[in-house]
Amino acid sequence: MAEAHDAAEILNQALPYIQRFQGQTFVVKYGGNAMSSPEAVRGVIRNVLLLQLVGIRPVLVHGGGPEIESLLARLGIETRTVEGLRVTDDATMEAVEMALAGKANKAVVAEVQACGGKAVGISGRDGGTIIAEPVSKELGRVGRIVKVDPTLINIACENGYVPVVCSVASAGDHTALNVNADSAAAAVAVAVRAQKLLVLSDTDGVLSDKEDPASLISRLSVSQANQMVESGKADKGMVPKLRSAIDALKGGVPSVHLINGRLPNSILLEIFTDSGIGTMIVDG
Repeated sequence: MAEAHDAAEILNQALPYIQRFQGQTFVVKYGGNAMSSPEAVRGVIRNVLLLQLVGIRPVLVHGGGPEIESLLARLGIETRTVEGLRVTDDATMEAVEMALAGKANKAVVAEVQACGGKAVGISGRDGGTIIAEPVSKELGRVGRIVKVDPTLINIACENGYVPVVCSVASAGDHTALNVNADSAAAAVAVAVRAQKLLVLSDTDGVLSDKEDPASLISRLSVSQANQMVESGKADKGMVPKLRSAIDALKGGVPSVHLINGRLPNSILLEIFTDSGIGTMIVDG
């Protein structure tokens, strides 16, 4: 009986949040190690479909580092990096697009539909959704996002589909460029005027001490996030996420949430409970 009362209280806490966010768009960035198990993927998709059921418009943006690495290894393509970024020649770009727009994207679409929802896969190249420019000659076909056209994403949402967007972009000459998935999610969130950007990873959020898992920060301002990046207090893997969060906030997204996608119901706990579960970053 106590467990039933606890569940009812959680539902009671959710009511004002559901009322506040009905009709709003949430962008959920998902990928990498957070997609490491079928159970974790299904749990996230069920949370996303519940958002849709209560009147929120969810948009999924994903990367797929493990899928890319696996395919490159199978094809015998050597991976080279410069300052942590993958050097992307023509052969590598072909594999990246196969892994992201093919395997990873369609796997997420299939999972949405297996859970009873409707989904449509969108490559950033489809309809000129994500336009980018090369970062440098040294990195090859690695792109920096310059524009997002949300037309296809909005059409999908308006017709009851969950858009599943992968982080492959078009260059000015219509060739493919590989773009960072966190940056893609932030740019998409700005373009669709999202109320929230939720970034799912395999960590609980931002830590004040990167060596101490118990030092989770529940709320950060943009200035505090900038300070953590500049001072080196942020973990190396968290830096691009914080930078993308800052970009989204500067572009008009009211809040960005960094949460652990491997924890059951992490999206619902972060959005619909008073305490949350991860780190919320806001402007200010």
